[in-house]
Amino acid sequence: MLEVTAAHYVDQFRIRVRFNSGEEGVVDLADTLWGPMFEPLQDPAVFRRFEVSEVLHTVKWENDADLAPEFLYQKMVEQSCAPKSAATPFPDGK
Repeated sequence: MLEVTAAHYVDQFRIRVRFNSGEEGVVDLADTLWGPMFEPLQDPAVFRRFEVSEVLHTVKWENDADLAPEFLYQKMVEQSCAPKSAATPFPDGK
């Protein structure tokens, strides 16, 4: 089962995500932020306040909006952000 193990805000509506498969990359979610749950996230100040849920194993925002790890992975691949080895550290060094 695919899970998000780490996520870091990059800029605008882009997040760097790492998966339990060891793959990671940047996903741009700008075209995903529509509908009642996601429209509040169109404000970059709100968008950047996310966490990796230990229960859901994916990115979750303060308003309980979340995106499936499989969706994030597919978006990352579609956007030609080739997955990279986890050897590239996140800002926290993990």
